[in-house]
Amino acid sequence: MDRLTLGIASGGLASFALLYAPQPVLPQLADEFQITPGHASLAVGVATGALAIAVIPLSLLSEVVGRRPVILTSVVAAALIGLSLPLVHDFRLLLVLRALQGVALAGFPAVAMAYLAEQGRLKAIGMLVAGNTFGGMVGRLLAGLFGTYRGGVGLVAIFATIATGVLIWALPKRTEPVRRTTRGLRSAVSQPLLWALYGIAFLGMGSFVAMYNAIGFRLAAPPLELSPQVASLVFLAYAVGGVSSATLGSQSNLRKVLFGMLGLTIVGTVVTIPTHVVPIAIGFVLLTAGWFAAHAAAGAWVNVAAPNKGPASGLYSGAYYAGACVGGTIGTMIYAAWGWSALVLSSVSWLSAGALGVWLAFRRNTRSSAKNLSRNTGAPLAR
Repeated sequence: MDRLTLGIASGGLASFALLYAPQPVLPQLADEFQITPGHASLAVGVATGALAIAVIPLSLLSEVVGRRPVILTSVVAAALIGLSLPLVHDFRLLLVLRALQGVALAGFPAVAMAYLAEQGRLKAIGMLVAGNTFGGMVGRLLAGLFGTYRGGVGLVAIFATIATGVLIWALPKRTEPVRRTTRGLRSAVSQPLLWALYGIAFLGMGSFVAMYNAIGFRLAAPPLELSPQVASLVFLAYAVGGVSSATLGSQSNLRKVLFGMLGLTIVGTVVTIPTHVVPIAIGFVLLTAGWFAAHAAAGAWVNVAAPNKGPASGLYSGAYYAGACVGGTIGTMIYAAWGWSALVLSSVSWLSAGALGVWLAFRRNTRSSAKNLSRNTGAPLAR
């Protein structure tokens, strides 16, 4: 791994460890603040929602001031806020700080993806997603294994601060402002295929976060009644997701990878239905491997299809984290009201709708290209 990839991967480790640190200790957070599972999930939802709102303005800012300053400021500010979270004793103040942390983190995901694409390192996007994935896994495991909300998020913040130091050291200092904000934003919303890929990000991540938000409550409840330390081991599935995103996400045939891995995500989601630890574990391994490879392929496809990469990456990341906020919160509420099978049905429906949207947009693009070729060359259209 070269220095640039190490720096970006470290930024992903720090960012995603901080973003999802409360997730494995949501039941403990709900007990401490005497709130419902749906309200507790807001500790994740407000951060991802704020990130979704802020990611486009910050990606546009990076077009003017350069990618590196935005990336570094983002991760440093988020780590400092993370260090303060264990000291908060009011849930409303906690949500405010988590929202601010989400705004801070918005400067990393889309900007880092565009930065790699502009450096001619498109295949390294898979490694970026792998760093994000392992960061999410390590953060969740550290928080869950600690077993308490305050101790868990505090330990994650220390880990993220160390990873931030590696990012500062490793990220090359040479970056050139792009200065094409308005035109780039228009091009990012001009293609149906790009809109379909944004839809995949929104629906797929909503399904994924909903499953992980709810699983802690399911594993802690009868008949399983697992301890927080044991229940947090479900996040080991992220290791498989990291490997799949780094390998399959960098393949040249992005369309086949995307559809194949979305199918695997759906299969894994369905496998979790039985109330037994083994199928639940297998299902989470499959859905995590599938979704992160699909996400890496979709993100790379956006950067291939978009004329200007910064705004398009920003919109993709905005849709991704909006899905985490909206879908994650709604999915947790669905689980609380109607149970796990209802959540699985919702997740499968969201994933299927996203896949259908990309298929229709790709088919439209293919037919449009064939018509243009026929018009320019006089060749008949294939039937």
